[in-house]
Amino acid sequence: VEEGKKTHPYNPAAKFYSSGTESMTNDADLSYYGTISIGTPPQSFSVIFDTGSSNLWVPSVYCNSTACENHNQFNPSQSSTFQWGNQSLSIQYGTGSMTGFLGSDTVEVGGISVANQVFGLSQTEASFMTYMQADGILGLAFQSIASDNVVPVFNTMITEGLVSEPIFSVYLSGNSEQGSEVVFGGTDSTHYTGTITWIPLSSATYWQINMDSVTINGQTVACSGGCQAIIDTGTSLIVGPTTDINNLNSWVGASTDQSGDAIVNCQNIPSMPDVTFTLNGNAFTVPASAYVSQSSSGCMTGFGQGGTMQLWILGDVFIREYYAVFNAQTQNIGLAKSA
Repeated sequence: VEEGKKTHPYNPAAKFYSSGTESMTNDADLSYYGTISIGTPPQSFSVIFDTGSSNLWVPSVYCNSTACENHNQFNPSQSSTFQWGNQSLSIQYGTGSMTGFLGSDTVEVGGISVANQVFGLSQTEASFMTYMQADGILGLAFQSIASDNVVPVFNTMITEGLVSEPIFSVYLSGNSEQGSEVVFGGTDSTHYTGTITWIPLSSATYWQINMDSVTINGQTVACSGGCQAIIDTGTSLIVGPTTDINNLNSWVGASTDQSGDAIVNCQNIPSMPDVTFTLNGNAFTVPASAYVSQSSSGCMTGFGQGGTMQLWILGDVFIREYYAVFNAQTQNIGLAKSA
């Protein structure tokens, strides 16, 4: 995949803005990752910017898993600013885990240099990570759900006074195009239209909010009576409880195959209905052109089964439609039509 990092021309006024923009590469609309560096001199890594988790970790030279062998590995002995922590680290993901050690070092993200950031150096990685384009993960959720209670990167940026506002915002491009970005300390008005609608968090763990309903043509098809949802850049689909998702998929005309994929006829996309997610009284509509993905093997919806988990995940399918602003201080999420 072509690396989509913008060059940062020297800008003498930049320190007054104190915001940093991190360009992300769009990997076939499945994940979005950007380059950071760790250490002195800097060692570069691609990471998924994940608002659904809170730790930063990268592969290390101490890891023998297959997933580490085909990714960049951090070598602490080559960094003059590295310090070991005194804890081990274990992080569970939906499809496996990562274990390792904690250390701290200078982390550079989007032109912002964060000193003494605690991060994980992997020692073992689940086999699914072998197939990740990115080397590691940079979590952007709250410290309350961080493994080992590690202070997340964005908190450190705020504490060290590196951002002028305690916000970061995310633009995700569609159709496998480049241009996706995370802006730390501000927003990018070229990537949204209209006003930003602010929604208070119901829990400062994930970026979690109240969802009132999921409707089609005014008819409630899922999340009846309300439910909880998280805005998660690290999940490619919109995920919900299996019964709700099955109902939603049948309403839009999809049939679910053995592997759980909701298949639709590509020719039906123009006639398929909009799906409206009402968040804290505000309607956010996602058209079929956005929730159906087309590949060589046909078309499927972006509504995935989350099993018995009651938490809805509004992943990349949703964020591609709505520019997202995350305010860590007021604990709000802002959403505006993506442009």
